[in-house]
Amino acid sequence: MSPQHDVPAAPRRVAKHRLKRRSSNRRTQLIGITAALAAAAGTTAVGVSSSASGPSTASTGLSPAQADALTAARIDRRDLGSRDASRIDLSLAATRKAAAEKAAQARAARLAANATLTQRRAAALAAAKKAAAQKAAAQARALAAAKAAAIAKAKAAAKANVNKVVLPTTGYHLTAHFGQAGGRWARDHTGLDFAAPIGTPVRSVMAGEVIQAAYAGAYGRQVKVRHADGTVTSYSHMSEFDVSVGDMVSAGEQVGAIGMTGNTTGPHVHFEVLRGGETQIDPEPWLRDHGVNP
Repeated sequence: MSPQHDVPAAPRRVAKHRLKRRSSNRRTQLIGITAALAAAAGTTAVGVSSSASGPSTASTGLSPAQADALTAARIDRRDLGSRDASRIDLSLAATRKAAAEKAAQARAARLAANATLTQRRAAALAAAKKAAAQKAAAQARALAAAKAAAIAKAKAAAKANVNKVVLPTTGYHLTAHFGQAGGRWARDHTGLDFAAPIGTPVRSVMAGEVIQAAYAGAYGRQVKVRHADGTVTSYSHMSEFDVSVGDMVSAGEQVGAIGMTGNTTGPHVHFEVLRGGETQIDPEPWLRDHGVNP
């Protein structure tokens, strides 16, 4: 072979050797970078040996420095995950605590509002009861006062009515007087005769109690009334009775009506006054003494 063909061959062999070495270094760097990235992502399948005999570079293609870096990255990743989990747990605990405190505050507010409402209702109820009691007491006092006034008025009226005297009938004329003699009577006349049309009302001259309402022979239908002072007045020859024994009558209240029952010659009422309920006295002066003039 000539020298012109041997000289250029040496540089080509050097270039191939350098290219091979450069490719091996690049491959190692790529494997290291890939392993580090995989470790950071937590998905590497590359095995790392930290035994005393040193790393197995044949299976991983990592240098001891790269293996240590990978181990440190994985530890950092684990610690970072632990710190993140702790922070999340603490954040959740704080959130729950805040929510619990807020719920407790809301519950306390509701309880306070309910207590205030209960107090207001109790106060309103007490005020209403007090007002009702005061109103009832006022009504009771008013009723008692009205009752007392009515009783006083009734007593005054009764007292005045006890002494009140009226004539036994109206539209009359006198036909016989007390003590008058005549053939119509077995003895002198014992009363005062008020003649009036049949059916004319006959009235009690004073307030009192009816002690007789019956047919009495020659007196015909007769009513007797006993008054507060013990005096008894008698009404005879009536056509009807308007009261019964035991009735309480006032002055001027009707006890019967003019008639012709018993021994009589015409319609009239025979009126008598019996002092103490027994002794017959002249009715005319008795009526005048009580303020009426027959």
